[in-house]
Amino acid sequence: MLAVQRHERILRRLERERTVRVSELSAELGVTEKTVREDLEKLEEKGLLRRIHGGAVAISDHEEPLLPTPAQNNKFPHEKQRIAARAVQSIQPEEIVALDGGSTTLEMAKLLPNEPLTVITNDLFIIAELARKDRIRLVVPGGYREMNLLVGPEAVDFIRSVNIHKAFMSATGIHPAFGLTIFTGAQLPMKRALVESSRVVHCVADRSKFGRSALVTFAQLSEIDTIFTDERLPPEVAAEYRERGVVVDAGHSEEEEHA
Repeated sequence: MLAVQRHERILRRLERERTVRVSELSAELGVTEKTVREDLEKLEEKGLLRRIHGGAVAISDHEEPLLPTPAQNNKFPHEKQRIAARAVQSIQPEEIVALDGGSTTLEMAKLLPNEPLTVITNDLFIIAELARKDRIRLVVPGGYREMNLLVGPEAVDFIRSVNIHKAFMSATGIHPAFGLTIFTGAQLPMKRALVESSRVVHCVADRSKFGRSALVTFAQLSEIDTIFTDERLPPEVAAEYRERGVVVDAGHSEEEEHA
């Protein structure tokens, strides 16, 4: 079993029971207690749990579940609409764009005008939205269903074979050290393919994603051109990411932030 798979199992059990013991995890995962303790240490470094003697406990102040659920994320709907509107403004006619799976990219799909454009996506909600717009060339890479996403090696190979002008990526967490992160390794190959196949890579994320980290990094901050976020992101947080070379578009100018 890969480390990321163990980490997912640990977090799923922690979400159910709120407490886990090293000895029980060792038996369940088929690894030594030393390996379990190392796993818990790595998860604690990312702020996903708190270690105690003999095990770990859940952190109670998470705004969202530790692991993804099949339902859409409906937090901060108005902020996501405003983020999506600004991101859509950066798209030019006839471009080839990729919309990663996510609630803010779904808002982008709703706002896209029915005009000549090529959109690549593996998100079933976005596919359903864009299917109504007959002037948009909708490209679906295929694969098998994982939650609301289509994933699989054939889909990844297809993405690596095409040229994308702009990719709009979602993330569970955006962290100064860990970059853009997600909770499940099943999404990693597709996200990496989108990042590596795109000339320009944007991230669309509300303020709650900043300073958080999840299990798996799919992009370093150096690979991201712009993060579109909402206007309530604290200016000092925006400045921290700008210092790392990322353009942070929070809906107002840097001069306004320092006014």
